[in-house]
Amino acid sequence: MDNDGDLFHPSLAAALLKLDPEDGEQILEYFRTHALLSREKALLQASVRDQRKLLVENGKLKKDIEQLRVQLHEKQRRRTAKALLSPAPPPPTLSPASATPASQPAPPTGAAVTTSPPPPSSASCERRERQGRRRRGERKARPTSDALSLGAEPRLDVSRLDLRVGRVLSVRRHPLAETLSVQEVDVGENAPRTVVSRLGEKRDLEELRDGLAVLLCNVKACKLRGVVSQARILCCSASSSSSDDDDDCIELLAPPTGSAPELLAPPTGSAPGDRVTFLNYPGDADRELQSKQRVWELLQPDLQVDCRGVANYKGCGFEVKGKGLCRAPSLANCIIR
Repeated sequence: MDNDGDLFHPSLAAALLKLDPEDGEQILEYFRTHALLSREKALLQASVRDQRKLLVENGKLKKDIEQLRVQLHEKQRRRTAKALLSPAPPPPTLSPASATPASQPAPPTGAAVTTSPPPPSSASCERRERQGRRRRGERKARPTSDALSLGAEPRLDVSRLDLRVGRVLSVRRHPLAETLSVQEVDVGENAPRTVVSRLGEKRDLEELRDGLAVLLCNVKACKLRGVVSQARILCCSASSSSSDDDDDCIELLAPPTGSAPELLAPPTGSAPGDRVTFLNYPGDADRELQSKQRVWELLQPDLQVDCRGVANYKGCGFEVKGKGLCRAPSLANCIIR
């Protein structure tokens, strides 16, 4: 390129015009345009590379900021816990000399002065009490901190329930109870789970075969009339009545008079083993629900079907991610058991 901004040397342009006087100027203009387009393309590619580099650097900065925020939150939590757990300073003790009022009148001259022994100090009382406990073989109980007891309290929400989609492989009557039925359900594990329920009291059991259902999978396995039940099928019912078959087992659904409960239906496209989650409650489920904590009994009143037939917990829907919400087939404004 010369000083005037031309892309070609003057001698090269003159030679080209001499070889082709008619089209030489058009050829030169074509070459100039092509060179300018190539230069603009190179500048654009360099700009795109710079933009990508800036995006990568922004991502790293965001990650560093998030790590610093987590570290700051952790330090504040530790500082708060340390302040709560640190013992309060003991109250100052007054010596016998300082405890004597300065305005106490002096005894009259010639009167007999009787001196009473000073009261035992708190340190000596505590020492005697400790020695007495040693002789009796007792130990002083350590005080429990309120902060520790509050921190150890587990959360109580629906995220503690391990809810999964299952497919009913087979269903039969319970051999020892006409009102009970036994289902083999595939929940995405190596082997199906056996579930005992009251679903067969007033309905044809063949309707349940090959159907999808929502199961509570982290209940404690127990025997119901001689058959071990390993999960619980969630149903919709317009009645709140229920009964227990065994004291140590899960509560079974008792259908309303003259009608049968409906299986809670997962969304279309669900597969055995899909997890049912809740957007507002992202915690991890318990490995196994402890019967002493009565988690299911405390959460069950808030498990309901709304007016649109959608199953929810405190207004947050039963969701299979990417597939939709769980619903009642035909009921609305009813409970889930």
